[in-house]
Amino acid sequence: SRAIKTNQDLLPETPWIHIFYNDFWGTLLTHSGSHKSYRPLCTLSFRINHAVGGMDPWGYHLVNVLLHAAVTGLFTNFSRILFGDGYWTLIAGLLFASHPIHTEAVAGIVGRADIGACLFFLLSLMCYVKHCSTRGSSPSTWGWILGAGLCAGCSMLWKEQGVTVLAISAVYDIFVFHRLKMHQIISALYKRKNLTLFFSIGLLTSWGTALLGVRLYWMGNKPPSFSNSDNPAADSDSFLTRTLTFFYLPTKNLWLLLCPDTLSFDWSMDAVPLLKAVSDWRNLHTVAFYAGLLLLAYFSLKGSSNERECNGKTVMNGKQNANGHSCHPETEYKTLEVKSNFASKEENGLKKHEIQKLQLPSTENIVILSLSLLIVPFVPATNLFFYVGFVIAERVLYVPSMGFCLLVTVGVRALYVKAQKRFLKNLVFCSTAALIVFYGLKTVVRNGDWQNEEMLYRSGIKVNPAKAWGNLGNVLKSQSKISEAESAYRNALYYRSNMADMLYNLGLLLQENSRFSEALHYYKLAIGSRPTLASAYLNTGIILMNQGKTEEARRTFVKCSEIPDENLKDPHAHKSSVTSCLYNLGKLFHEQGHYEEALTVYKEAIQKMPRQFAPQSLYNMMGEAYMRMSRLPEAEHWYVESLRSKSDHIPAHLTYGKLLALTGRKSEAEKYFMKAIQLDPTKGNCYMHYGMFQID
Repeated sequence: SRAIKTNQDLLPETPWIHIFYNDFWGTLLTHSGSHKSYRPLCTLSFRINHAVGGMDPWGYHLVNVLLHAAVTGLFTNFSRILFGDGYWTLIAGLLFASHPIHTEAVAGIVGRADIGACLFFLLSLMCYVKHCSTRGSSPSTWGWILGAGLCAGCSMLWKEQGVTVLAISAVYDIFVFHRLKMHQIISALYKRKNLTLFFSIGLLTSWGTALLGVRLYWMGNKPPSFSNSDNPAADSDSFLTRTLTFFYLPTKNLWLLLCPDTLSFDWSMDAVPLLKAVSDWRNLHTVAFYAGLLLLAYFSLKGSSNERECNGKTVMNGKQNANGHSCHPETEYKTLEVKSNFASKEENGLKKHEIQKLQLPSTENIVILSLSLLIVPFVPATNLFFYVGFVIAERVLYVPSMGFCLLVTVGVRALYVKAQKRFLKNLVFCSTAALIVFYGLKTVVRNGDWQNEEMLYRSGIKVNPAKAWGNLGNVLKSQSKISEAESAYRNALYYRSNMADMLYNLGLLLQENSRFSEALHYYKLAIGSRPTLASAYLNTGIILMNQGKTEEARRTFVKCSEIPDENLKDPHAHKSSVTSCLYNLGKLFHEQGHYEEALTVYKEAIQKMPRQFAPQSLYNMMGEAYMRMSRLPEAEHWYVESLRSKSDHIPAHLTYGKLLALTGRKSEAEKYFMKAIQLDPTKGNCYMHYGMFQID
């Protein structure tokens, strides 16, 4: 809702330049309550969607699907560089296309940020691959690295993790294109060899540092702040709990990639219980995960025997040719020579850099790149450098899933090569095909959960019952299923009793059904849980005012008006509630005959009023106050302003008609009375005022 439905940056009357100063939710980026999610290109795409099709969701979903298709095509094309033409590239592409973890990013509109970031991530990486292949042989090489840098910047402007493509490009250059081992990197630095490689790496580092520096400056040099429910581990007082939980979460994320059996729209609150002791059995998963990761990285960086596999063919010392490519066990960074097959190609006019392009990287090289692609884009979500506003978010795995798909593909290829019998080879191949089919079926089933809000929230009850029941209550209420909605709210509070939003929503439901004493009880609980919840003060004051408890109502409205919007997630909604409080406080003074006090409060309301607030009732009451004080020119001004802000506002038609009649402009007055009746022929109040006008 905040990203699209209530985001003022999508509206045509909002200057488009505001997109580059506000966060993803339309809040000023430097505001203390801003989420600091700076994704202007994604917001710009929403604005274009809004301009073309308004709030029709079909167009938004179409763009998401087309972007996912484009990303899948680019990823498959990149896989060809690693696996060549053949089944392995197809397998990598199918794994990515069918993976269920992508459902949230594609089916959920706000997931477009991850898809767009991934699109430019791959474009940047492909540009850098071109730079590597033309470096030292063509002037266009610097155009390619410029393109890589620009696409990396665009990726970051879609979503923050996009900047990590620069690190992946460096890994590709060192370990895949140049096929260096760790000791060779140090040796090359010491001997000052291959300076063009390190110059390119230096450019990537400088550009990445510049992007991060500008990004930090633009958001006010301050990290965002999140509530306890967003990231409970970050709010824990225990260092041990924070450490164990944060180390465990990547393990949980990897399991979602491996076995996406249980998926949820929300993993906040207690969806993943905190690890509070070393004795927690989940720590075994953590140890196994990091041990496996380190071993895989160690053996890949170290390299192994002279036997290698190339695109499904076993090769010894680089002499077996597969799919037109040659593979080599140990290729020094300074030579990368091919002795037999490529000798004739060089005689035929192929240059050395063109010969080098024909070689496919070894399994170890691909594993290093895959691990980097799996880990590095995920690092911003690990709470390592700063706390994030979620426990787990499936959409965040959209980019890292590319590394996972490459890792699975290269692992399957290695098993296929090692298998000596045809039966075992067929078993490996069929198992991989079955995995792709199962992933695809799960994606189809998961898309069913995203058909509508009710199905989505019901599917999340198992993982996050408090959040799921609460959201389900809102849906059921919108469907006029009042008793079911009340039960859903109470279920949510059963799992988490201090949720201010849920306490408020339940109070609102009770108030709308004239159960005022119960509503007041839940509003007070909501205020106790979150003292800055202005909407709870507003409705409390309205109930008290209607019950004749004017002094209590006045104190409540005044207290609400004094709440600052600092560190609030949604300052726009807060300002709207504060403005409504001041409006009702002014009405209270107005009904008591204190018109000067009422005008003072109304003016304060206008001063604090946010852009999205509908001001017609406030302006009309300003006119009423001036009318009672016999200041007719000022009254007329505010009546006109009320009608200008909302031309079909019936109360303003009636009050302005009365003023026109009072000042002798009866023909004009009659038009406004008749317009009010025309707007709502069933409203008796309109006929009453018109009848009084006729008597006069």
